[in-house]
Amino acid sequence: MDRLALFGVQAADQAEGRVGEAIQAFYALGAFKAVWLTDSGWTDAAKAVIARLQAAGEDGLDPLAYPIPLLDPPHARPADRAEADLKLSAAAVLYARDARGGRIEPSRLSRFITPKLDLPAADAVLTRLTPAGSDAGALLQGYNPAQAGYLGLKAKLASLRAQQPNRAVPMVRLPKGPALKTGMHDARVPLIRARFGISGAADATAYDEGVATAVASFQRERGLKASGILDQATVAALAGPAPDKQEADLLANMERWRWLPADLGRTHIFVNIPEFKVRVIRDGRVLDESRTIVGKVESPTPIFSGEMTYAVVNPSWTVPPSILKSQFLPGLARDPNYAARLGYQVVKRGNSIAIRQPPGERNALGFIKFMFPNDHAVYLHDTPNRSLFSRSERALSHGCVRVDDPFRFAQVVLGPRWPTERLKTLIGKGERTVMLPEKLPVHLAYFTLEADPNGGLRSLPDLYGVNARVKVALGLSTEALPPEPGQKPKVAGSKPTGKPTGTAAGRTRDLAQQQAAPRPTPRRPAAAANDVGEPAIVQPAPDYFGETGAIRRGWW
Repeated sequence: MDRLALFGVQAADQAEGRVGEAIQAFYALGAFKAVWLTDSGWTDAAKAVIARLQAAGEDGLDPLAYPIPLLDPPHARPADRAEADLKLSAAAVLYARDARGGRIEPSRLSRFITPKLDLPAADAVLTRLTPAGSDAGALLQGYNPAQAGYLGLKAKLASLRAQQPNRAVPMVRLPKGPALKTGMHDARVPLIRARFGISGAADATAYDEGVATAVASFQRERGLKASGILDQATVAALAGPAPDKQEADLLANMERWRWLPADLGRTHIFVNIPEFKVRVIRDGRVLDESRTIVGKVESPTPIFSGEMTYAVVNPSWTVPPSILKSQFLPGLARDPNYAARLGYQVVKRGNSIAIRQPPGERNALGFIKFMFPNDHAVYLHDTPNRSLFSRSERALSHGCVRVDDPFRFAQVVLGPRWPTERLKTLIGKGERTVMLPEKLPVHLAYFTLEADPNGGLRSLPDLYGVNARVKVALGLSTEALPPEPGQKPKVAGSKPTGKPTGTAAGRTRDLAQQQAAPRPTPRRPAAAANDVGEPAIVQPAPDYFGETGAIRRGWW
């Protein structure tokens, strides 16, 4: 390929801000020569990648998000070949990043959702794929999760779509443009007429009463406002059949599997918040399973992964600022002995005070807590309120995860040197830190669907509205956004926050910006609350949602 032709297309695209710096660097290392094309056409690697992009729907991704460049090799100009090569690189990179969770930024759904996404660099993806020959497609597909939970949902999605083969076929994809009302003219109207079988108009570009009536009927079928106006929501609905609730829920749950590390750890701790369960898993086998109590809606358990490093026997508990302000300070103002009468200690810290609950059977943390340092200041721990575990609905804490049988759990995570009998000999002897023999990955996850080996599907409550927010962000639902976890429901008539960010079908994400600029990182709290009362939270990221709630995307 003509090096200058490729460089010229690259420079033009760079001027438009669509090509990532990493893609540029990759081509620079190869002297700006084509990586997917030979004189006779696509390489074997290119053909394998194209096949995988076209089959993206198998993993719940949108094949139309990864357009395949059209090319007639015998008649293509050097500039056309250069452009096709670049576009296939960009599509492959976007697929790999989407497969690892790049379609949405989780922290913009809620400040309590802070997984660290492992998005592959563009040059790393291309370096891996381009020399792989016919194996390139499998390597690209391998960026999707490989955990059994994800694969079970993927199989269920395939089964559901097999029963409704026409649901995955797009109807009409319209170019961008303004909203259309009766009396307007637009180059997109002929496509709409073809979609609804409207013919005989003297001017095919006229958005007349006949077109508006057909659009209104379509809107009514899809549960949209039957205005007859071609707005953003209608354009998105015309792009393909709206998934039914089960398919949308499957896709949203599959997306959340992408938030987890590709490797969960040979031995790891897995908390599924809506299930109220914690499991210790080794090599896919459950070593221990316990009921849990998780955060209330107003103080949700955050969603992220960390590493458990130690346990504390006989922990003390420092009352968090919110409870200190609302309960203890007014109490102390009335009675200086208020805290002491309740079994708490007043600790002076310069000009301020803290309230501490000493170790003991009445301590809010029980007899043991399990620490995995994090910005949310949450952890797993015991509780003196044992009766609460008998409830089926156990969203009752202030963010931390309470474990039903903490000593059995401790025996598993601390190893054979710390059997239950030995741990219990420490009770009542002051705080004691016990290090884990090795760091254990901890995953606080949020799944509302679980596929069983027999092909069934188990549903769990959407405690915090996270599943609903993911569906809106992915353009799978046009329902109103639920309140953000940790916030009270908005009063009727209150103004929504945020601005529209476009549709999932017409994504305009700038990959160059994502490659060059770091993602916004949560700000570490100045003083994290070391307790179960009210965990410190990270600062909210910029608003994610708008009128449609759909994600902003683009394939550069």
